[in-house]
Amino acid sequence: MMKKNKTEKPCYFCSNNISSVDYKDVQVLRRFVSSYLKIAPRRRSGLCAMHQRKVARAIKQARIAGLIAFVPK
Repeated sequence: MMKKNKTEKPCYFCSNNISSVDYKDVQVLRRFVSSYLKIAPRRRSGLCAMHQRKVARAIKQARIAGLIAFVPK
């Protein structure tokens, strides 16, 4: 079992009482993507496990819909 770090960030969605992750909300999804447009890991994004899975799925849906690029320019 891993110890929680005292400086661990609270989950963005849990702390702001956002119930759902929408693939059309590109501004929010950009927070969880690196400069190379790769999905950020949990230790960098600070999300809980449930929201990390939802964000990853939303980013993939946004890529297919053409809202987020697969690769940087």
